[in-house]
Amino acid sequence: MKDTPIKQHLIDETIEEFQIADFSKATIREVKAIAAKAEAESGIEFIKMEMGVPGLPPSAVGVKAEVEALQKGIASLYPDINGLPELKQEASRFIKAFINVDLKPEGCVPVTGSMQGTFASFLTCSQCDEKKDTILFIDPGFPVQKQQLVVMGQKYETFDVYDFRGEKLKEKLESYLQKGNISAIIYSNPNNPSWICLDDKELRIIGELATQYDVIVLEDLAYFAMDFRQNLSTPFQTPYQPSVAHYTDNYILLISGSKAFSYAGQRIGVSCISDKLYHRYYPGLTKRYGGGTFGTVFIHRVLYALSSGTSHSAQFAMAAMLKAANEGEYNFLDEVKIYGERAKKLKEIFLRHGFHLVYDKDLGEPIADGFYFTIGYPGMTSGELAKELMYYGVSAISLVTTGSHQEGLRACTSFIKDHQYEQLDERMKIFKENHPIS
Repeated sequence: MKDTPIKQHLIDETIEEFQIADFSKATIREVKAIAAKAEAESGIEFIKMEMGVPGLPPSAVGVKAEVEALQKGIASLYPDINGLPELKQEASRFIKAFINVDLKPEGCVPVTGSMQGTFASFLTCSQCDEKKDTILFIDPGFPVQKQQLVVMGQKYETFDVYDFRGEKLKEKLESYLQKGNISAIIYSNPNNPSWICLDDKELRIIGELATQYDVIVLEDLAYFAMDFRQNLSTPFQTPYQPSVAHYTDNYILLISGSKAFSYAGQRIGVSCISDKLYHRYYPGLTKRYGGGTFGTVFIHRVLYALSSGTSHSAQFAMAAMLKAANEGEYNFLDEVKIYGERAKKLKEIFLRHGFHLVYDKDLGEPIADGFYFTIGYPGMTSGELAKELMYYGVSAISLVTTGSHQEGLRACTSFIKDHQYEQLDERMKIFKENHPIS
């Protein structure tokens, strides 16, 4: 047994300090904190793959526009709760340019990051119909979205899509929807953490069932157009980012500035409510608020109560980034393709040392290289592998926390530095020697 790069007792004692009984359920922030403490005490650099935080410079287009807005004194003014008109207009154009869907500017609502967008969406959807009190997750997914529902005291159900791709998705989804208690369905596409990409056939299934059972689809597009197997970066030209918006009128598209534009620090995104849903009246909303449509309640009741608007200067940044992308002056995907390049290198190292990709196929095709990927190791559970890799100075989160039923970890490429590929190769060589595969 070779010595591990990090002394085992250091990791074990730190985990004990955090009082984590089951490491498979350790949160992203807990894993990050344990890795940071172990790194500081050992003096050995960690290869950090637990946090889904952009590791690239922010869009220069956005920074320039925001600085100019601040210099003009915009920080002294409350933003219009409906959103900056220029941002609403460019968001509408962006959806047409890159999804090929018509959606009026009034339904494009700025939010303080997609996390606020999902929080407001969960609240509003859950209040439309008293009988529909549950959100359905097509997992795996972003763990904090479930935490949002816990904070609200709202119910949710979930299933792992791993065994229900293609036509199998219809029967599985319908088994939940026919109960009559589902208010909304949420998923991410490309998916966090598996990086699978639902295709048009699957999105059609989701959309048609949403219409049939009158539920709202929350399509989380945090990694917009980042399926690097095809070029989705040319505005107003095929191919487009696949979307459920082609197959139902019951949808909210959640578009984030964080990943595609590397603008995470300013907390800016746009929740885009379909024209029909925006103007729809619901008995639950009328009873609670005395009137209003879904869209007006979302903006003037829910968002107003949450934050009284979205950062004024950040809205100018988002508007400028979307406008430049719409006009073909700024290819935002060119700047983030490095994530796919990193994933390819990292996967090769792990696979060479006995690991396997947990979510390895996307409807028969190899999974795309992107922001995330998933790994497992023979004979190890998610919790065992997550903890064991900490001894080797590698931090990642368990798939258990994402709603997956598979054994393995989510690895993020965003913080990987060029010199760390060699480090990872050396450490995983020791890992394999210490854990021979029978």
